[in-house]
Amino acid sequence: MKQLIACLITSLLFIVACSTLTLQPANFSWPIESVLPIDSDGNVVEERYSLEFNTAGLFFEEFQDSMAFGGKEMRLIRDNKGYYFMTAISFKNVYVFKAYDGTLTKKNKILINETGMQNPLFNQRDPFIELVDGLTKLNLTNEGIEGGLK
Repeated sequence: MKQLIACLITSLLFIVACSTLTLQPANFSWPIESVLPIDSDGNVVEERYSLEFNTAGLFFEEFQDSMAFGGKEMRLIRDNKGYYFMTAISFKNVYVFKAYDGTLTKKNKILINETGMQNPLFNQRDPFIELVDGLTKLNLTNEGIEGGLK
């Protein structure tokens, strides 16, 4: 009986020791957007947040031209859940990415304007990301436009 109890206690301690540590609440948001120039290879670097990625795939998704990044800037912000929101002038969409194992993986593509945005900018409006383009203001989440397109 003592052996059974000792075995049970040892097993319980082993299971508790292997459980995942969770630190919460956590807020991953950036207070303001980053406007990042795209270099000749299609890369953007955000030194403040130690982020670097290549935009060629994103421009191919948007324009079917992986070299369309020439002379452009990426607009980028991160929400409180850790999702990255990206767009640029002339984009029709806002792209939502999540960091995973050394990659940025597309989680959503939010259609904003069929003709392309003229001068998009992001603001942090917790729990939303506010997108402003001219007179249009939209609250975005990683799921889409809060309350639908206005």
